[in-house]
Amino acid sequence: MLKQRLLHPEILEALASAGHGARVLIADGNYPASTCLGDNAQIVFLNLAPGKPKVTEVLDILLTAIPVEDAAVMEPEDGPEPGIFQEFRRLMPDLVLTSYGRFEFYEEVCSPDTCLVIVTGEQRIYANLLLTIGVVTG
Repeated sequence: MLKQRLLHPEILEALASAGHGARVLIADGNYPASTCLGDNAQIVFLNLAPGKPKVTEVLDILLTAIPVEDAAVMEPEDGPEPGIFQEFRRLMPDLVLTSYGRFEFYEEVCSPDTCLVIVTGEQRIYANLLLTIGVVTG
């Protein structure tokens, strides 16, 4: 038994084999994960029920396991910024969110650098978060 916060074996395996620059998508329940997936990405379905788990809950745990050097969001074409972006900033105060339009975001996720897609039950819109793994030092 592991004595750390991240326990999911498939997620641990994917992260352990990832390196600097690899990407991890935490997807909301609306993300088309079965049709918009990079060739090298492993997919893990955590979508237990509507709203469970939330993207921010998964993020909170992942941040205990990996360094993150960039975090990208899917920005709406018009209208106000989604409220979840503020939650992302609160959890990653040292990062500035990179914004992409919907189809540009899909292209980024489908790159060969994406090693893991975690599908959540998140119901808030524009809650997808693409993380780039940083360097472990010391």
